[in-house]
Amino acid sequence: MNTISLHARAPVPGTAHRRYGSVLETIGGTPLIELSGFLPRGPVRLFLKLEAANPGGSAKDRPAVRMIQDALRTGRLRRGSVVVESSSGNMGIGLAQACAWYGLRFICVVDPRAHPGTLAAMRALGAEIDMVNVHEGAEPGPLAARLERVALLVANLEGAYWPNQYANVLNPQAHAMGTMAEVDEALGGAVDGVFVGVGTTGTLGGCLDFVVAHGRSTRITAVDAVGSILFGGESGKRRIPGMGAGRVPPLAQRRWSGRASGPRLLRVTDLDCVVGCRRLARTDALLVGGSAGGVLQAVRTCHRRLPPGQYVAIAADSGHRYLDTVFDDAWVEEALGCPPERLARLVGPMTMRRL
Repeated sequence: MNTISLHARAPVPGTAHRRYGSVLETIGGTPLIELSGFLPRGPVRLFLKLEAANPGGSAKDRPAVRMIQDALRTGRLRRGSVVVESSSGNMGIGLAQACAWYGLRFICVVDPRAHPGTLAAMRALGAEIDMVNVHEGAEPGPLAARLERVALLVANLEGAYWPNQYANVLNPQAHAMGTMAEVDEALGGAVDGVFVGVGTTGTLGGCLDFVVAHGRSTRITAVDAVGSILFGGESGKRRIPGMGAGRVPPLAQRRWSGRASGPRLLRVTDLDCVVGCRRLARTDALLVGGSAGGVLQAVRTCHRRLPPGQYVAIAADSGHRYLDTVFDDAWVEEALGCPPERLARLVGPMTMRRL
């Protein structure tokens, strides 16, 4: 039978000085860092789960490799197959990485909002970029246009396989067995709350699944973008990628329809995301991506109402792909109407520490 070898083991949390058999084995085991400057001193301890430490640079590495390996095990993928997926960035890199390791052809359908650095990373890993032409405000929206293109490619390419990150249950499963399990273990099960940005809702669903399965009292808070239609929101313009959605993904529909155990919800603006990113860089010397900035700023706005305890913010990716947007004063002023002087006041001063 003409199949592909699966001798690479499934990803497991790593330890220092361990030897790995492949890059895919290094996925997971990301650091959990206590933030000592982002919030005022008090009874709320805030930790950051740094998913940028995954080899592809984001939390999307986890479901990407799980979906590809499952498809290989079940025979849906074999030599000569082509993987087709829609992505605004990080999932594309995660899939490009997994497909490169297994020698699979990968086509990533993107829209003009995709960052050039993200596209370059995918191409460097051998991915083919299929750009849909979508004008701002046009119908269908970017996500709908990408999904239409994916459907067309899958229908016309022999051996095509669509992982479908928006509906694939392996997406939340990767975060239940990985992201949230690691957080829980690191804090000895004493996790009072987790704040997570939402898009496909895979990370959010995984965190909820873990809490329910293990009988934890951890409160999960979804952080969504203003302008996202998730959780009954109104559609609007969004400039920060990685958070929010223009249509409700099947994962969200399946998980919270009629469920009383659903997450608490907070919404953030694009400017909130910028302020959160900038503040973290000043207070804790960490560069995180736009969605993580929004998650952190959401924590900051509500921390005085939180019971004392240990809380975790999930940082989905690094700030390095946002240097020309979130971390660029000219872009923030032009795109979000916030001049540098006002932005500096919102961000606040650096944190000074003694040795």
